[in-house]
Amino acid sequence: MKVLITGNMGYIGPNVVHHLRRTRPNAELAGFDTGYFADALTSVTPFPERELDAQLFGDVRAMPQSAFAGVDAVIHLAAISNDPMGKAFEEVTMQVNHAASVAAARQAKEAGARAFVFASSCSVYGVAEEGARTENSNLNPLTAYARSKVATEGDLKSLADRNFKISCLRFATACGFSPRLRLDLVLNDFVASALALKKINILSDGTPWRPLINTKDMARAMDWAIEREAGDGGEFLIVNIGSDPWNYQVKDLAAAVQREMPGVEVAINRDAPPDRRSYKVDFSLFRKLAPRHQPVFDLAATVRELKEGLEAIGFADANFRQSRLVRLKMLNNLKASGYLGDDLYWKR
Repeated sequence: MKVLITGNMGYIGPNVVHHLRRTRPNAELAGFDTGYFADALTSVTPFPERELDAQLFGDVRAMPQSAFAGVDAVIHLAAISNDPMGKAFEEVTMQVNHAASVAAARQAKEAGARAFVFASSCSVYGVAEEGARTENSNLNPLTAYARSKVATEGDLKSLADRNFKISCLRFATACGFSPRLRLDLVLNDFVASALALKKINILSDGTPWRPLINTKDMARAMDWAIEREAGDGGEFLIVNIGSDPWNYQVKDLAAAVQREMPGVEVAINRDAPPDRRSYKVDFSLFRKLAPRHQPVFDLAATVRELKEGLEAIGFADANFRQSRLVRLKMLNNLKASGYLGDDLYWKR
């Protein structure tokens, strides 16, 4: 089996590659990435791409058909990957996350691939005050990032057939340690703050709901999706990926960090205006379809994983929100240095 992982040199990709190498030791694994964050390594382990059979470089907006030669399944992670980047680069976000994603699926199908796994997001639900969102709930995307995911899901549906299964995995908010860690995610930020500052500042009133998932559990879901049977959800599937116990209010996440890291102060801005991004998610369909690929990490274990990983690399940067561990800062620095244009194509 040959699997192509796009966007493999980001935050989630290294853990996906490592998981697939363990579960499918004889598979041919290839990566395709533009390399924005290739040097943002945060691990004492060796270069994560060593576990691939091939690493291809290029912009996902111009993927050569040759990248799909012999591919049986595609895991499509490549994206402008969060709300702040989507706001700063809205047009590019739609190009990369929507148009290029649909084009990649079409190319994969033309090359004879059997499966396409699209990394979607629970952020498509936006604000949901009544009950946990199911796959049939109304969508309320509040950001360019979320809108790009909705648009891609809609356009992928027509490409699915009995020979080409498409799985749109609506992931909960990612968290946990990675060889290319991001600290612009809520739980990761809280653990980094606790280590570097001994304090967590919650900018909202702490009440918004967020579903979370460890990146290693995301990898388990993708492993399932690349070879799921059509009877497990049909030729075209949209499914929420996460677990019901991992629906937390933001203040509960800070409290969990505080329990694992005694002596850390938590400050809540009780006068903050309401954060519109608040939603709980129902993950019962995923439990039904993939009982052997359910999340195994809990919140406490993930906090410890982050703490131990950061300590192993000597992390102590009190100004980390201005560092290379925040993806928008990295892109802006690459632009300011003349490496990237406004369209985020490489200039040199």
